[in-house]
Amino acid sequence: MSIFGVGISALSTAQAGLLTTGHNISNANTTGFNRQQIVQNANTPLFSGGGYIGQGVQVTTVKRLYNDFVADQLRQEQTQGSYLDSYLTQVTQLDDMLADTSAGLSPSLQDFFTNVNGIAGDPSSIPARQSLLSGAQSMVARFQALNNRMQEIRNGVNGQITSSVGSINGYAQQIAYINKQIMLTQASSSQPANDLLDQRDQLISDLSKEINVTVLKQDNGDYNIFMGNGQSLVLGQQAFTLSAAPSAADPQQLDVYLVNGAGSSVLAPSSLQGGTLGGVLAFRSEMLDSAQNALGRVAIGLAQTLNDQHQLGQDLNGALGGTLFNMAVPKVISNTNNAVGGTVTASFSDVGLLTTSDYKMVATGAATFTLTRLSDGAVVTPASEGLTINLAGATAGDSWLVEPTRNGARDISLAITDPTKIAAAAPIIGSATLANAGSGAISAGSVNTPPPPNANLQQPVTITFTGAGTFDVTGVGTGNPVGVAYTPGGNITYNGWTVQISGAPVAGDTFTVGPNTGGVSDGRNALQLAALQTATTLDQKTTSYQGAYGRLVSLVGNKTREIQVTNQAQTNLVSQTQQAQQSLSGVNMDEEAANLMRYQQAYQAAAKMIQVATTCFDTVLGLGK
Repeated sequence: MSIFGVGISALSTAQAGLLTTGHNISNANTTGFNRQQIVQNANTPLFSGGGYIGQGVQVTTVKRLYNDFVADQLRQEQTQGSYLDSYLTQVTQLDDMLADTSAGLSPSLQDFFTNVNGIAGDPSSIPARQSLLSGAQSMVARFQALNNRMQEIRNGVNGQITSSVGSINGYAQQIAYINKQIMLTQASSSQPANDLLDQRDQLISDLSKEINVTVLKQDNGDYNIFMGNGQSLVLGQQAFTLSAAPSAADPQQLDVYLVNGAGSSVLAPSSLQGGTLGGVLAFRSEMLDSAQNALGRVAIGLAQTLNDQHQLGQDLNGALGGTLFNMAVPKVISNTNNAVGGTVTASFSDVGLLTTSDYKMVATGAATFTLTRLSDGAVVTPASEGLTINLAGATAGDSWLVEPTRNGARDISLAITDPTKIAAAAPIIGSATLANAGSGAISAGSVNTPPPPNANLQQPVTITFTGAGTFDVTGVGTGNPVGVAYTPGGNITYNGWTVQISGAPVAGDTFTVGPNTGGVSDGRNALQLAALQTATTLDQKTTSYQGAYGRLVSLVGNKTREIQVTNQAQTNLVSQTQQAQQSLSGVNMDEEAANLMRYQQAYQAAAKMIQVATTCFDTVLGLGK
């Protein structure tokens, strides 16, 4: 190679450097761009008598400054960051709603029981009774409003799932297409298609924000993409398709399916971890379902226990109390894949034992089944969960989703509108005969639970003392007791009621328990209703209505705070990883400006070399003149 050739090679190399630097500068703000750098090597030298003479320079390739390890780490951090972002967005809505001191349930509960206490103090007051009904209606409306808001959040989750699945499909198809373009481009030139590689890496980065993925590089340059526990999403130039469709177990809930030639199959949660999609799915299963169930449990527990007590009372017209609140029944959803014929009925046996979990019921025979608590996977009996479930006509393997409390807040409503039908009084009353000679005194009495009471509840009963320590009972129906031992202050129970007699009755003293005729000023049952405000009736009978709601608020609040703290730490981690990635792959304008000057000077020097070569050549030609 002549001096001209050496100069031209230097000129071409400097020009390549200028072009690459200019390309870096022009893409400084391009998302996903990795800066590029020419790789130059000396040409093979030429041997002469005086040694090896250099033959200039050549550009062997243009490489991008890229680190697979850092890029993979950044993708993983972004996946977790997107997961926490989406989870936090959803759970914050729930927390803001439940913790609102004015819009939450607590003020309505307090107002309702304040009105109950008002009736207990003035049972005959129609305005007080009307206030109770208004307070009850306000409480019902608050239950329903909270449930409606949760349903709106649930609908939003379904929308987010659909949107995320669409984004995943779009990214997968683009990655498969670019896999093909990269393979064709690199096969024809044996050089890396840097800009296409950047585009593919950026698509994978965007994909990882939607769902956790694993990338495997193939020998031909293709990237295979796998989700979660190894489910294929992209294999070379083939992209698989996901769909969001109603769940076979619960049509109101969207599941994610993998679509293939044979149809579609639902993906397990382990295949859908991380990213925006994983975040909303985790929020739905961990917080939204349990929160809506917990709110429903408070509504069901309140309605059932107040109904039970109300039915033990007597209204202003002298009739036994009826139902105060209408309430939900356990929701049972048949799997769409079940055989025809199986029927399930479910009811509450003890609201104090209700949990906030849903259950999967699987038939083992025509009328037998197993019940699995979904919150912890434990196999349980219906009775232990406060439920009664009956199955008939089933085929082994059929399954049902049982949601005992999901619709509790939605379906609670006030059952009466007539204030006179509020059962504030007790239907029985104990009294002592005025002619009694002893110091015995009888209590007003109370009606026993559970309702309905004994059919002979209001049948007059007479207790006659035959001595200081014994009494006979008449009016209890078959086999009136005689010679019953007397214990001062002890419970005496017949016909569904209980009284206490204290003091020292003497032989011949009589006491009666009978209907509370004209008891319009009696507030005993209202007092019992009011006492339910603080009674431990829920959550395995360990807490009150307000306590159960408080646990719900605390659960959501603590989870929100946990996600906030974790998300902030993750945001910092993503930022640090991005800085590490950009320190290698990002465009530094100061560095590129220096490269421009360096390559410009190299270009000028190469041009000068060519000029010198021309001068020398002209001199040689001039020797012959």
